[in-house]
Amino acid sequence: MSNDVIVVFGGSGFVGRYVVRALAKAGKRVRVAMRRPHLGQDLRVMGDVGQIQLVQANVRNPESVARALEGATGVINLVGILYESGKQSFQSTQLEGARVVAAESAKAGITRFVQMSALGADPASASNYGRTKGEAEQAVLGLIPSAAILRPSIIFGPEDNFFNQFAAMARMSPALPLIGGGNTKFQPVYVGNVAEAAVNALDSGGGTYELGGPRTYSFKEILEYILKEIERPRFLAPLPFFIAQPLGAVLNAVFKLYPFAGPPLTDDQVVMLKTDNVVSAGAKTLADLRVTILESVESIVPTYLYRFKPYGQFQVKRKAS
Repeated sequence: MSNDVIVVFGGSGFVGRYVVRALAKAGKRVRVAMRRPHLGQDLRVMGDVGQIQLVQANVRNPESVARALEGATGVINLVGILYESGKQSFQSTQLEGARVVAAESAKAGITRFVQMSALGADPASASNYGRTKGEAEQAVLGLIPSAAILRPSIIFGPEDNFFNQFAAMARMSPALPLIGGGNTKFQPVYVGNVAEAAVNALDSGGGTYELGGPRTYSFKEILEYILKEIERPRFLAPLPFFIAQPLGAVLNAVFKLYPFAGPPLTDDQVVMLKTDNVVSAGAKTLADLRVTILESVESIVPTYLYRFKPYGQFQVKRKAS
């Protein structure tokens, strides 16, 4: 175990857990900064005894962030949200949170900094998600020019909020929405590959990297793949953008009033679906971060979507006699 102390903000989330595990495997000392450390005790078992430390910190509170950074040699900021709820807004969490973490890191003299962004991040984006991600990139680089920016496409893995969400919808609904005709392109990337990239980016010297998997799919192709994999034939109902966007706004408003779960669709997500989510030509990619063995959707997704099949993983449907 080295004396390299890496602080991970957002380490208890979907991507964060894989990053913590990858850091531990690389022999780093890991400090996971989270709002409720008592809820992250399972993270400790991802490394050797004493290798993973949990500390209380809130990215909206500079003093707590500064305490979490004491003695640190590197930072990975993964804090982000897919939709707004309560005090968790895109502005406060993705932009101001990143600014606070970068500012306190700069004060502590930390130059090894990794900021998790997203494909489509752009300060001029019509999407609040994409805009705040883009502004966060600018804020981080303004404070720490040597920071590495990671822009992944849709991230898939056992706990993802994409393949699982549509599979769950297919279990309950006779149809799935083919938003915008289903022509939007995606380049899904495995969460384990993203975690490896985040660890390697600490010593990359900086730069912006676009992370995509080995194959590009249209939104329609992804839905068709999910339905085939879970063996649930469903009608794909075309839903034009001009209908999907106000519908998403209504669903978002309803789920804000009754936050028992995340909304299945928001107007901001519809805006993002108007633009392809793939690695651009000439961009630095996973290969530039020494991640060369890329896992495919077809090799990973079936290992967790089986639970959405009508008869489970093992039960075989009996033929009528």
